[in-house]
This record gives sequence, structure tokens and C-alpha cells, in this order.
Amino acid sequence: MSAVSEVIAFELREPFGELCGAQDAHLKLLGECLGVEVVGRGNEVLVEGDETDVAVAMGVLRQLYELARGGHSLYPEDIRRGAEIVASGARIEDVFLDTVLVVSGRKRLSPKNLNQKRYIDNIRRHDLTFGIGPAGTGKTYLAMALAVSALSNREVKRIILTRPAVEAGERLGFLPGDMAEKVNPYLRPLYDALHDMMEASRVQQLMHEQVIEVAPLAFMRGRTLNDCFVILDEAQNTTQEQMKMFLTRLGFNAHAVVTGDITQTDLVDRERSGLSHARKILYGTEGIAFTDFTSADVVRHPLVMRIIRAYDAEAAKAKRDDG
Repeated sequence: MSAVSEVIAFELREPFGELCGAQDAHLKLLGECLGVEVVGRGNEVLVEGDETDVAVAMGVLRQLYELARGGHSLYPEDIRRGAEIVASGARIEDVFLDTVLVVSGRKRLSPKNLNQKRYIDNIRRHDLTFGIGPAGTGKTYLAMALAVSALSNREVKRIILTRPAVEAGERLGFLPGDMAEKVNPYLRPLYDALHDMMEASRVQQLMHEQVIEVAPLAFMRGRTLNDCFVILDEAQNTTQEQMKMFLTRLGFNAHAVVTGDITQTDLVDRERSGLSHARKILYGTEGIAFTDFTSADVVRHPLVMRIIRAYDAEAAKAKRDDG
């Protein structure tokens, strides 16, 4: 492949400064991501390198500049994700500006990368969606945001959030306190996400009216769930029987999202994981979507991604050694 150099000029000072970053840090990062030389000169940027990589870099620069012109603040992670998005043939604005939910009239929840965008689109287009992958990829948080959006837009009448209380074997009677106190430790992450998206008083009101229900998976047995958005979190800790029970609860105008990390099951017999089994037998079934996340999709602290990769490498090594 031939080496080329291209120059692109930008008219407006403020969005150009946002694009370049402090001391051209964003330009340097873009060069590292794509293996090209990116240099700022006055109001211009010079890009040198392989023809294909230069074309991607030019696309990233143009598209991020337009976002900055529209008032969008740019961060280092936006440069990395932008390079990934353009290299895939997609447009940055289609991902970054896809608003899932507006919180308190200010904060906008949007996908952070291309795989999150695919996940959101899958949930919008399918009645049943599985989000499978490591912690920090936004599986549950984005599903929750879409559930709150659907409730706010009156697309559904209720939100039901559930998790398997696997540590107690879903036999909660021996624990002290009333039922809420018994199940709260297992459901706390769902409450936390809810309170990120809605005022606490509003959450309490909707829960009191049973418009929002947070319950352990065992409470789903025998029910038919109509006109609701249901999220099953930590699904790797369901047994095959529990997963079948949950999936067969879906009624009319019901949307369900199942999230989990197959590598992190707390079940004694990992082979019995309902999530692994469902993926095996339902993958490719019409009306059901699967989104697979990897460590590359982690949107928490960069250290989380490196930790996950280290554990994945160790697990792969152990598997090879056993084989």
C-alpha cells in the first residue's frame, strides 16, 4: 500500500481547538490509534501514512470537528471510539448523537461506541434481546435507560427489573427483615441505575404504584407479563429451568432484555447456566437479537479494560494447559 499525505483546513477557532485538544493531545492520540502521523499547523492538520489509514483519519477529523461545532465536548476516549467507528464504515454522529434518554433536562445518555449502538438498535427492533459480555460495557445501564424512555413515552405501562438471588438459592425466608430487606442486597445495582435516571421521589412513587417493580427472579414464576419492559440482569446465574421460566413469561407488547457475563457465573455447575444454554439454542431465532460485548467495549476506567484482558488471558492459558 502506498504512503500519502493530506492536509485539511478548519475555519472556526474554538471547535478546532476542541478537536486538537490541549497541546494537540487529541491529534497525537488519533495518530497512535491509526498508525499515522497527525500534525497541527495553524488552522490546518497534516496527516501522513498508509492511504487507507489516512482516509480514516481524515474522516475522523472532519466528523469530530462538526460535532465540536455543534457544541459537543471532545475527550480522549471520543478520539479512540471515533477512529473505530469511521474504520467500520459508520458515522460518528449516528453513534454519539443517538440520545437514548435525557436526564433532568440536561444529561443525555447516548452510546459510547459502535457495539453499544448496535445493542441499542437491537433492543429497539426486537422484543427479546440478549446483551452478553464483561462488566463495564453498559449492558444493564443502557437497557435501563431504554426502559425508562419507553415508560416516559407511554410505549409500555410498567418496568420490571429482576435478578437471580443466587447466593441465597432464592430461598429468602431464613434471612432477617421484611421481603424488601431480604432482596435489596441482590437488587441494589438496579436501584442505583434507576436513581441515576430519575428523581428519587419519582422512583419511590412509581414503585409504590407498582409501575416499577424490582424483584428477585423467583417472583416471576406463574406470571404473564403484558405491556411492560422487563430486564433480567446477571442472567449467567440463572439455571436452564429458570431461564426457560423467565422467557416464557412474555406477554403482549412486552419487551425483554437479558444481560449477563457467561464467564462470571456463581453457579456451582457452570454448565447449567441458563444464559449459556439460551445462547446455544436460541441464537439465530427470528425475533431474538444477541449483542456480544468484549473487553474492547468497556467504557469504565481504562484500567478496567486491562484487568478484564488479563483475566481473559489467564483463563485462555488455563484452558490450553488443561487441554
